[in-house]
Amino acid sequence: MPAAPAPRSTPAGASAAAPAEAAAGSGSPSAPGRSRRTVALWGRLGWLLAGAAALALAALLSLALGSRPIPPSAVWDALLHGGHSNAAEVVRTLRVPRTVVGVMVGAALGLAGTVLQGLTRNPIAEPGILGISQGAAAGVVGAIAFAGVHTLSGYVWFGFVGAGIAALAVYAVAAKGRGGATPVKLALSGAAVNALLVALVSGVLTTRAAALDEFRFWQVGSLSDRDATIAGQVWPFLVVGALLVLSVARGLDALALGEDMARGLGQRVATVRIVGGLGATVLTGAGVAAAGPIAFVGLAVPHMARALVGAGHRWLLPMAALLGPVVLLVSDVAGRLVMRPGEVPAGVMTALVGAPFLVILVRRRAVAA
Repeated sequence: MPAAPAPRSTPAGASAAAPAEAAAGSGSPSAPGRSRRTVALWGRLGWLLAGAAALALAALLSLALGSRPIPPSAVWDALLHGGHSNAAEVVRTLRVPRTVVGVMVGAALGLAGTVLQGLTRNPIAEPGILGISQGAAAGVVGAIAFAGVHTLSGYVWFGFVGAGIAALAVYAVAAKGRGGATPVKLALSGAAVNALLVALVSGVLTTRAAALDEFRFWQVGSLSDRDATIAGQVWPFLVVGALLVLSVARGLDALALGEDMARGLGQRVATVRIVGGLGATVLTGAGVAAAGPIAFVGLAVPHMARALVGAGHRWLLPMAALLGPVVLLVSDVAGRLVMRPGEVPAGVMTALVGAPFLVILVRRRAVAA
């Protein structure tokens, strides 16, 4: 008699065992994968803690150093216990507001630059290049020349409005035509709007000498003479802008893969651009209006943060918010020490540091290409 067919239990058993074997096999490589992810996670957390420590040190230096050095013990005593000594008065009335404004402005510009680079996928995008800073400058010039505003606290509102109008103009120009507001069109429209605003500001200043004399002290960018009133005006915009840009962190990660891929991942590209651009505009307007156009913070800080924690915006944005104030405060302290008892404005010092950084960035990009 012919042999009976073999029972099918063996293949079935083999097929049942296969997932277990596959799971066991996949468990082996996934364990190192999980380990690498854990190490990377702790590494990023470590860099964030290091950034927070660097910010605390920069703030302490800002409070202690200047035309008149004050020992750290006297700084702590003035902060914790008050007092009416000359050192305590200098710390509380002059250096604390200046340091607080520096922290806010540095964080605002660092976040804004990071978001603008992510939105445009352009490594040299920053508020100044895209015309937003120049919009704030145009608002301040208008306030001085036509509205009779002559105080730093009054400049804030006009600078903020000017930055917002400039951002809307850049986006409106870029959104026209096929493809909408692509990264290339945003960069080109930003350059065009920036050039137009430079011409308008120059035209007003050449016909109004008094406005020129007053504006040039704001235009250089500085933390000098910033008081608690300006800090009170800036912080609500900083909070709103930070919440807006943090809300689109995942969208910025998807957008880095390209628009089609971002849409395939379920992201609404237009919403990401609008919310992120609005947040960057709010941050830039508040920062530039409070301290003037501080150069290169929005350009250099995102690259520094990216080198430490990678390109994921959920880590990149907090790191930029920590490094921005560090760069600005250290530049401000260096400016106070270089020419004591006078000082070099922080905007000049950040430009002196940022210009070589930009040259190195361009050279590295050229070599890589």
